[in-house]
Amino acid sequence: MARHMTVVDYSNEWPKQYEREQDLLQATLGDVLESVHHIGSTSVPGLAAKPVIDILLEVQSLDRLDALNSAMESIGYTPKGEFGIPGRRYFPKGGDERTHHVHAFASGDPLIAKYLAFRDYLRAHPAAVAEYAAVKMAASAAHQTDPEGYVAFKHGFVEQMVAKAVHWMSEEQTECSQEEQS
Repeated sequence: MARHMTVVDYSNEWPKQYEREQDLLQATLGDVLESVHHIGSTSVPGLAAKPVIDILLEVQSLDRLDALNSAMESIGYTPKGEFGIPGRRYFPKGGDERTHHVHAFASGDPLIAKYLAFRDYLRAHPAAVAEYAAVKMAASAAHQTDPEGYVAFKHGFVEQMVAKAVHWMSEEQTECSQEEQS
């Protein structure tokens, strides 16, 4: 069975689905877990998305997380290791009809900041949300059953947006730091 790259309108259910899964992950992973974040398109109000909840975990240690692979399997996740991103642990849930993706990194990994900056940038810039929705819809139409093609179609746009988001986040942090010093 092929995975379907169907993009749908934003759903108010997505934050609720994230919260339920966050509670389950916290109960399953205990003190290995430092922080849990809702990321990806379903974390941005108003953004059309594949109805898959992306979750970012900050963990104390990837080795300690790896030791809990069977616990992750017991709640429906499939451990995939780094799966193409060094320093990450990836766990999809739902087989070909994915419902959740967990991306786990050791606390302090620089990719964490990129994921959060992209999410926060989109939340703060409605024009970027509209642009990204159009790209996602076109990618979905062109690559309905081709996950790699779907990702490749969006890649250039996403890379540009991540660069803007990281720059925007550093400016935001500089402004906050200057306000604190005033």
